[in-house]
Amino acid sequence: MKFAILAAGEGSRLAQEGVELPKPLVKIQGEAMIDRLIRIFNDSGAEDIYIITNNLTPLTQNHLRELQEADPKIHIIIKTTLSSMHSFYELRQIMGDGKFCLTTVDTIFREDDFRRYIAAWAASTDDGMMAVTDYIDDEKPLYIATDSDLRITAFLDSEPQRYISGGIYGLDERSFPVIDKCISEGQSRMRNFQRQLVKDGLRLKAYPFSKILDVDHASDIEKAEAFLATT
Repeated sequence: MKFAILAAGEGSRLAQEGVELPKPLVKIQGEAMIDRLIRIFNDSGAEDIYIITNNLTPLTQNHLRELQEADPKIHIIIKTTLSSMHSFYELRQIMGDGKFCLTTVDTIFREDDFRRYIAAWAASTDDGMMAVTDYIDDEKPLYIATDSDLRITAFLDSEPQRYISGGIYGLDERSFPVIDKCISEGQSRMRNFQRQLVKDGLRLKAYPFSKILDVDHASDIEKAEAFLATT
């Protein structure tokens, strides 16, 4: 399976709170977040790993180039984009067909949860499988409405549901016409792309993780450390 990482955000909140490293290089348990994802992806049998980062952080660019020299499966796009949805659109241009798992760079999860999720997505006949969590510690969570079989029926901003999006997306080339449509219509943000998937009739399944958290603030680094220490 292919894997992809959205790492083109500026990480402005972390910088404002005194974190000097670019977000992808922030260390959790002594390991840069982007290195952790690449390691987990390789442990999950990655055929290729696609990464987009912005052109504002030479430190991240240089780090990724060093990783690429050691691992030819890594493919890099360096481009500042308007949103995570636009970042996915750029990756879509080079990924080719087949199933893939796309994550945001600051998504923290248990590795055993992830392995089970990848196995479930690999065996699935659905159009997509989205990781979800009932751990809600987000300023603007994206709530996910499902039926009794965990089929996703809606992505909601302000109507609380049991689960929220975990920032891990299992998709394949059937999603490409949808992202192309979103870009052509001037949409932005991954949540609007996900809404369009539902509107266009793609069959999406929710896959619950025990817990997923994002590193948006300096205080989240400590939360992530404590979370992974219990696994």
